Amino acid sequence: MITIGVVDDQRESRHLLMSYLARYEFEHGVQFKVEEFADGSELTAAYRPRFDIIFLDVQMDNLDGFATARLIREVDPGVILIFVTNMAQFAIKGYEVDALSYLLKPVPWFAFSQELKRSLERLDKARDDHILLTVGGEMLRVDLADVVYIESIKHRLVFHTREGKLSMLGTLKEMAAQLEPRGFYRSNSFLLVNLRHVEGFSGGESRHTGGISLPVSRARKKPFLEALTDYFGGNPA
Repeated sequence: MITIGVVDDQRESRHLLMSYLARYEFEHGVQFKVEEFADGSELTAAYRPRFDIIFLDVQMDNLDGFATARLIREVDPGVILIFVTNMAQFAIKGYEVDALSYLLKPVPWFAFSQELKRSLERLDKARDDHILLTVGGEMLRVDLADVVYIESIKHRLVFHTREGKLSMLGTLKEMAAQLEPRGFYRSNSFLLVNLRHVEGFSGGESRHTGGISLPVSRARKKPFLEALTDYFGGNPA
């Protein structure tokens, strides 16, 4: 499911965009989870990367769209930002926060649908770079490049990222089926490692970003080294 935020201090403007999203769902057979916010401060309070697309009004009384976008970009470089404004000259500032585009108010259906289509196409291209996790009852989008390894503890999976740990229910077998085609390898019965963070191997252990050492089972040592060699473009012996 695609998660979309609509941020505008005018209720009519929010409801117009939400009606457009409902129309797009009906006409294209897609499904959105939509959240609305009456101000940028509502969105940025305890913000965590969970949105795929955010439609962001530029002129808001409390926290305007540009200030909101800068706060978002500090913790979420991947979300697609689309500014909504009634003044075209504001659009150029969107490049400062890597906004995809902008829409001019009053927003017409055709322009909205075309911009949404372009955003969804961009999301499709970036899917392999992220994974959606259910953490504490909340859906989070996690950049796979930030995941160093995944550990199975009883019935939970612990994602060890460069920023900290995330825990969710699940099995390592199911996660390996998703991530092994995307640069991960199951080095033993309880670990799934991100090959891009492997810095070396010795003594039955792989060395990872941050000085982390993890055990590799004897049975998996050879295929692990072959997978590592293939990942970095070499030819295994």
